[in-house]
Amino acid sequence: MPQARNSAAPRSDEVPVVEKVDTAFLDSLLGYNARRAALAVIEVFLRRMAAYQLRPVDFSVLSLIVHNPGITSRQLCTALGILPPNLVNLVGALEKRELIERKPHPRDGRATGLHPTAAAQKLMRQAERTAAELEREVADRLTPGEQKTLLRLLRKVYERA
Repeated sequence: MPQARNSAAPRSDEVPVVEKVDTAFLDSLLGYNARRAALAVIEVFLRRMAAYQLRPVDFSVLSLIVHNPGITSRQLCTALGILPPNLVNLVGALEKRELIERKPHPRDGRATGLHPTAAAQKLMRQAERTAAELEREVADRLTPGEQKTLLRLLRKVYERA
């Protein structure tokens, strides 16, 4: 007759079975939570922006150019935290799509201003409307006050004084 075992104390040769995953440590990390939230938004963003052939970085760069005609590459890099070599191909691709054009900077002979074309303005009106709808859907579990607080706190984490 087999002996009854105490099920509360596993034998040393038994492989443990995880019934409930302990995420307490990860849940306490700002980066982990920020990344999880970003992934939830980015997944939907990628699907919705595919219609416009815009990745998140393209969307950000083109939005800044549309809202700041004449912005320089240096200003874009600073505003978005992008390294200049990474921006070169991106700007080239947007120019190839005839969404932006380069014009001499009016005050700095060494700089070039980036300007949106009419096609870019139309595209971004639609893409930004889509992004705003997406934001409303994603943030629907937050009150307007919570949304404002979350944005303020996130900026506080990544902006430097």
